[in-house]
Amino acid sequence: MKKLTLNSFIDQKRPVSHIMYAVISALSVVFTLLRNKNSMPFAEIFLIFLTGLLQLEVFIFAARMIFAGKEYQPSTTGKDFMRTMLVRFMVFITLCFVAALVIILLCWIALGYLRGYGPDVAVTEFFEYEFSGWFRATLGGLSFGAMIFIIIQWQDALKREQKLREENLVFQNETLRSQVNPHFLFNSLNTVSSLIHTDPARADQFVGNLASVYRYILENGKKDRVPIQSELELTNRYFDLHRVRDEDKIILNIDYTGADSFQILPVSLLILIENAIKHNAATREKPLSISVFFEGQNLVVRNNLQRKASQPKSTGTGLKNLSERISLISGRQLVIDETNDYFTVKMPLLK
Repeated sequence: MKKLTLNSFIDQKRPVSHIMYAVISALSVVFTLLRNKNSMPFAEIFLIFLTGLLQLEVFIFAARMIFAGKEYQPSTTGKDFMRTMLVRFMVFITLCFVAALVIILLCWIALGYLRGYGPDVAVTEFFEYEFSGWFRATLGGLSFGAMIFIIIQWQDALKREQKLREENLVFQNETLRSQVNPHFLFNSLNTVSSLIHTDPARADQFVGNLASVYRYILENGKKDRVPIQSELELTNRYFDLHRVRDEDKIILNIDYTGADSFQILPVSLLILIENAIKHNAATREKPLSISVFFEGQNLVVRNNLQRKASQPKSTGTGLKNLSERISLISGRQLVIDETNDYFTVKMPLLK
């Protein structure tokens, strides 16, 4: 038997939830009868039960739509969170109060019909004798329910923030490990060693680009987002390192149209470029062509697919960690599309 949780209780797609609502409404009727001590016709008892059930269904539906309808981003500040919750709380109270008033008035009109008097008398009687008590009970119940939903949202936001911190630690470790690895350093040092004797000026530029790449990773690795322009500049520096070694074997084309004021996860574009270089063969006859361009609110990285005969060992966590971080921060997904000719990754941009 599955454990009953608050989320499963408010899930109105589950038939068992409606059964629980009916049980709660029935218990409320029993409590009312015990307090009243006067016998009531079955039709009136059923009407009271139906009114309570309708109100509970409406309250839970409204609470789900208002409080649980959107996820809160880890970057949301406590002040912004409370401001949003206060606005939603007032909307919830107002909406549910009006709905509850309509339902209770319909109930009293129906009771008036059963007792033999008209709607005007029933409505007048309700506002004269019952409205004050109903108002206090309804307002108290709605406030209590709203506070429960607010607490749940706050706990969910804290859990998402904690998960993002854990993902950031893994991401930083994977990023540094992928760039500061013996193979990468060995090739870079060999390149510098060769250039020092043949082209000192180019060797100096190579070392400067290499230092810039590592400095960028160390300075921005812990951030949630960086301007897209700085990420594009990093990519150009990083690609220059490969261009010195591989010359015309790898071609990088960046279309800056649509960049504007978007932001992006730090080092994320670098990971996608490195992923393409790592898993594809590149020769002068068949160069690896990598295209970077903007498509709506996505940054697209596409390369011609020419898999290496022998694939390098991979932990398989690079794109996975990147996808999870994007999902946590933006609520959107990293889209990967592979055909016979191309490998395409669409990465959501941040505002």
